[in-house]
Amino acid sequence: MANAHAAHADHPEPNYLAIMAALTVLTILELMVPPLVSDKLTAGSLLVILAVAKALLVALYFMHLRFERTTLSVIALTPMAICVFLIIMLLPDLTSTTRTYTPAEPTAVSEPADH
Repeated sequence: MANAHAAHADHPEPNYLAIMAALTVLTILELMVPPLVSDKLTAGSLLVILAVAKALLVALYFMHLRFERTTLSVIALTPMAICVFLIIMLLPDLTSTTRTYTPAEPTAVSEPADH
């Protein structure tokens, strides 16, 4: 138990109200992006950036990763790196405008010849 108190004494108590205010501001910005930005790719990129910023604030302060060892931070950030890698790899498929759907021309059915 003394070990837990010693670890807690190593870092100051975060200002949770300031973090909550920052999360509130980021949420309001997220709500303002879709009406203000008409380009879907730009709006999506901004929303992802804001979501990542919010996730980092939550992970660093509410999950106390800011005060943990480097190893635990690497373990926590690995899924994010994998997600970024997958997004970069799939981006050509998501932004491709060369493939468009064109319906096939209906084929005429020939009438049987009357004999």
